[in-house]
Amino acid sequence: MPLRLIQRLARDWFLLGMLCAVGLALLFPDFGREGGAMHADVVTNVGIFLVFFLHGLGMPPGNLKAGALQWRLHLLVQSFTFIVFPLLWVVLDQLFGALLPADLSLGFLFLCAVPSTISSSVAMTGVARGNVAGAIFNASLSSLLGIVFTPLILGLLASTTGQSLSLGPAILKLSVLLLLPIALGQLLRPLLGSAFARYRKYTNGVDRLFILVLVYASFCDSVASGTFRAHGAGIVATTLAGAALILALVLGLSTLSARRLGFSKEDEIAAVFCGSKKTLASGVPMARLLFGAHPALGLVVLPLMFYHQLQLLVCSVLAERYAARMSSPGVGAP
Repeated sequence: MPLRLIQRLARDWFLLGMLCAVGLALLFPDFGREGGAMHADVVTNVGIFLVFFLHGLGMPPGNLKAGALQWRLHLLVQSFTFIVFPLLWVVLDQLFGALLPADLSLGFLFLCAVPSTISSSVAMTGVARGNVAGAIFNASLSSLLGIVFTPLILGLLASTTGQSLSLGPAILKLSVLLLLPIALGQLLRPLLGSAFARYRKYTNGVDRLFILVLVYASFCDSVASGTFRAHGAGIVATTLAGAALILALVLGLSTLSARRLGFSKEDEIAAVFCGSKKTLASGVPMARLLFGAHPALGLVVLPLMFYHQLQLLVCSVLAERYAARMSSPGVGAP
């Protein structure tokens, strides 16, 4: 098992890219910081619009219709994404919040407030032989709901970390730079959809490359402000442990809930993978839009970065186990 995990890490250029982005921020923070030569505010706004336009262009409406009627599955997944996660943060913050820096506590709240991820949720559900149509619908719906619910959750709970968020401007900003390009992409899909599909293997990496730019810019602001020097290396171990604890709790709770509700194995798989995932592709742009040039922005996005890698590793193992179980003698294939 350890060898297989190492092989996965070796194949994941994105993980290596994030490490390089953080390293570059440590070495050259002035270039990417707010007001630096990179002009991070302009670059990030243009890039966010482009990435979400491509998301809208590549989102097939037919796939959403196929899974739209399974309301029990949708209710469970969205409840976990936008209710269970924040409530879990409230409990854990009561237990451990006093031991954490306020900005890191805000980072864990942000992790619990962002929507589910689309690509890996659907991919893992497919590998595990689950309800792919339901996974596509829920992951896509989560991304759209997050434009309103993510700032709403932050606005309601962020005050407990000593931070505040202006709710109206936050939702307006997310709508302009996230919802508008998605809608524009859907409108242009009849004209550009076939061309986009032909070149999809080239466009698939655009969002990941741009996330690396955002990670670099976010950490530049934090390095330049001295955030990491103030907290030391122990913050990395604390963040990793917190992300692992949240992932373990959510995987256990989502599996138990699906079984108690009598879901089929296919629906259980979709519920577990969609209900436990959090998006880095949308989360980092959201953080940049919501918190701007926050001096500790690198610390705020750190829990989400760690959670993203942990969920990929753990859920890929789970997906293989689900698939093997569905293929074993005496178990009907979906």
